[in-house]
Amino acid sequence: RGGNYMVVASNIAWLRTGENGQTNVGIVGGTPLLVVGTMEEVAEIILGATNADGASSAVPSPAGSTVN
Repeated sequence: RGGNYMVVASNIAWLRTGENGQTNVGIVGGTPLLVVGTMEEVAEIILGATNADGASSAVPSPAGSTVN
């Protein structure tokens, strides 16, 4: 809980709209993450962060956290 998260696009099972402008991100074999942003914003970040090698360089912030 807390801290930074790395999301790899191939490990995402689903996105679901949450409350208060948040999105639940379903992780294959894991517990869903609640992140800040609409489903469309989160999808754009995930798809835009995946480079040609399939590695992620940026992810949405977990809900309730602040980015310094």
